Amino acid sequence: MFFSHHSVSATSLLNFPLTKVDIRTAGSRGSSDAASTSKRNAITNVFITSLDYYQYVMDVGVGDPPTYYSLVVDTGSSITFIGRSKPYNKTSTSIATGQNIEVTYGLGYLAGPEYYDTVTLTPDIVITNQSIGDVVASTDWLGVDGILGVGPVNLTVGSLSQNITSIVPTVMDNARQQGLIQSQIMSVSFAPASSVNDTNGVITFGGVNPSLFVGNITYVPVTSTYPAGYSWGINITSCFYGDTTIFSTSTAGTVDTGNSLVALADDFFATYMAAIPGSYYDNQTSFIVIPSSSIANMQPLNLMIGGAMFIMDVSAQLLPTNQDSAWSGNPGVQYGTIGPLGYQSGQGFDFILGQMFLEKYYAVFDGENHRVGLAYT
Repeated sequence: MFFSHHSVSATSLLNFPLTKVDIRTAGSRGSSDAASTSKRNAITNVFITSLDYYQYVMDVGVGDPPTYYSLVVDTGSSITFIGRSKPYNKTSTSIATGQNIEVTYGLGYLAGPEYYDTVTLTPDIVITNQSIGDVVASTDWLGVDGILGVGPVNLTVGSLSQNITSIVPTVMDNARQQGLIQSQIMSVSFAPASSVNDTNGVITFGGVNPSLFVGNITYVPVTSTYPAGYSWGINITSCFYGDTTIFSTSTAGTVDTGNSLVALADDFFATYMAAIPGSYYDNQTSFIVIPSSSIANMQPLNLMIGGAMFIMDVSAQLLPTNQDSAWSGNPGVQYGTIGPLGYQSGQGFDFILGQMFLEKYYAVFDGENHRVGLAYT
């Protein structure tokens, strides 16, 4: 899904490079740093390269021999699509199922015929008979070839044109079932980009990487609240902006790598915005604008999760002004990273912790134990 734009040890870990790319504007994808091949039970730290600051993608191979596609890594959806920019190159491993598959996202949709094919995530994670969608209809997302859906499998229900009640095993499901990873766990370490070609993070399949966080991981169960519980949904116990209460009862939302910003239900966002003198929401750019006179007095945004406090300091609430053009903003304007969801609270999906939160904290998406973990980087 896209918006607007306890201590553990390592098990079987495989890491690979990602590249950030702006999916709202055209642009060619730069080459990422080469990564050494990791063997089972080894940890390979591979740095992420960033382009245009706000969407993480990775190169995924499909077919045999594989053709590589630049795919958004999305914990907010669970179907893998290819062929949005680069046509699907079918090989002897490509098997048409006779069904169509479609997913609607926050910024549009992807749709096309379903195939089973070989999907290569790393040389050690080569998944056979993986469901993928060949994009033949979509909204105008330039710069990426599709989506790597790594959300929970329940999100796939309703995606197929004929078997609408069926689930579609995700790449994580099949990697685990085929013995390519020892645990159905994906961990991410993002970091703020200081330039369009910054190398600023790591993603890990199969477990966690202890070198990428400090202290313990705070785990919370996937929420039982609908609809957040269908995704990587969690409960935040309370949220305060300085001394201003945003909400003080347990509230459900999601942790989502496919979202650029942090979103709050409209009434929560209105409370936040009112606490920053002179700030307003710019409908043209879909960002909060913060006057320079208010920046010095801004306060941390404090989120209580699983009995631990996770803080978005002032810098995490502000987009660097030298990135304004990359975000399709007006030059020199101070935009914020917190935005509205587009509806009021109380509907079971009241926040999204997207990239701007994940650039501050290590995140673990644990399908083995149906939980999400957060730790300090």
